[in-house]
Amino acid sequence: MVNALKNAPIAVLDYELTCATGCGVAQLRSALALQQSGLRANDFEHSTLPTWIGRVPELDNFRWPDNDALWHSRNNALIHLALHQGQLLTNIDALATQFGRARIGIIMGSSTSSIDRSELAYRHLTPSGELAPEFQQENVLNPHAPGLYLAHLTGISGPNMTINTACSSSAKVFASAARWLQAGLVDAVLVGGADTLCLSVLQGFDSLQLVSEQRCKPFDDTRDGINLGEGAGFSLLARSGEACLPAKALLRGYGESSDAHHMSHPHPEGEGARRAIEQALARADLAPADIDYINLHGTASRANDSIEGKLIANMFGAEACASSTKAWMGHTLGAAGIIESLVAVDALHTGLVPGTLNLQQVDSDIPLALFAENRQKNVHHVMSNSFGFGGNNACLIFSEANV
Repeated sequence: MVNALKNAPIAVLDYELTCATGCGVAQLRSALALQQSGLRANDFEHSTLPTWIGRVPELDNFRWPDNDALWHSRNNALIHLALHQGQLLTNIDALATQFGRARIGIIMGSSTSSIDRSELAYRHLTPSGELAPEFQQENVLNPHAPGLYLAHLTGISGPNMTINTACSSSAKVFASAARWLQAGLVDAVLVGGADTLCLSVLQGFDSLQLVSEQRCKPFDDTRDGINLGEGAGFSLLARSGEACLPAKALLRGYGESSDAHHMSHPHPEGEGARRAIEQALARADLAPADIDYINLHGTASRANDSIEGKLIANMFGAEACASSTKAWMGHTLGAAGIIESLVAVDALHTGLVPGTLNLQQVDSDIPLALFAENRQKNVHHVMSNSFGFGGNNACLIFSEANV
């Protein structure tokens, strides 16, 4: 029994995402098809930073449920908004009926959790310098806030974990979920990621001289930095063939590494990233030539794009079908892993491979045949890269459900 679980393939039963490009998968598909970016000139409250951001406009009119006063934060509002897209809640209830809510796990990825609420709290300290009553929220001013709020919303009572490994956070949730399922710890897992814009993020990345004043241009010869965004994504996972819901895709492989080369700069030869990709291919039992589309980490910073581009060309060939989607919604930090993975997963269903927006001339130092326009092709296996600060790397491979 243990060996059977250990080798069980992992099914993706449902997925949804919300970002500046679209609230829900349906809107995202439309925006991708029309090549409509969600980036806008920075208009985030209290920020004067000259840049472009991926702000989710639906949060402007968000109405909190009456019984959620203790959960208020921008990050939790985004979680609530994203979770209510499509059939996600209905399908969670179906799995809860089948397995019981104690046999469903939650794994969230986030870099900021609810730092936005902390910033607001400090602006409204009492005259004696204490937190005002409305900001005394032990489950919000907490690094584990995303997982706690998700349990509150869904009633899921199984194991619950929030991962913070910078930009690889919500890619790693898939790997952790696979281990939980194959160990028999749970029968299903709700994985997700959520990060919202806040001044700590905007000013923090600007202090690292990584923020561009123009629309970001991944892999372009004139790229000069990133645009920051916010977003959330969720996916339901279970051992293949066991759930009452049909599989939409399979998690075929995952790889994780931490080269710890530098606090914020990637390894110059991408050694940690290479190990993560090699692990994912080995677990998937696939060769580089089998991968039909690669969603690149592609932040539009000079160093990251150069290192990743050379590595992918070396491993997959110069003609590999690959693109970065960060110019569509910005770099969503801890949510980037799941959002970009699900963009790749959706290509398995639509055949639409998004182009790299704003790409005019590929950096001559990067030997990849990248493209700006969308492509339509038969897609059977996809890969997504997520590389975070501190050399924390993750790579995911998904395949069609019938492969």
